[in-house]
Amino acid sequence: MFRVVAEHAKRHPGLIPQFFFICLGMGGASLYLVRLARGPHVTWNKTDNPEPWNNLDPTYQYKFVAITTDYKNLKKEGPDF
Repeated sequence: MFRVVAEHAKRHPGLIPQFFFICLGMGGASLYLVRLARGPHVTWNKTDNPEPWNNLDPTYQYKFVAITTDYKNLKKEGPDF
């Protein structure tokens, strides 16, 4: 695979930036998927803690931007499991 890309890059040097940005985008997408897979709402081991989202306190901010919600004064609604 790398040999084919190198041959194309030698014949057409204008493709080198395209190969670079494609690899950069694929690497960034891979890192983002790893970040999503390691989040607090994802469980990989169901024997230790099958519901890890119940351990999050009510002040945990799930959204990046919350305009009207003040998470510091939020009280938990519902029972403890």
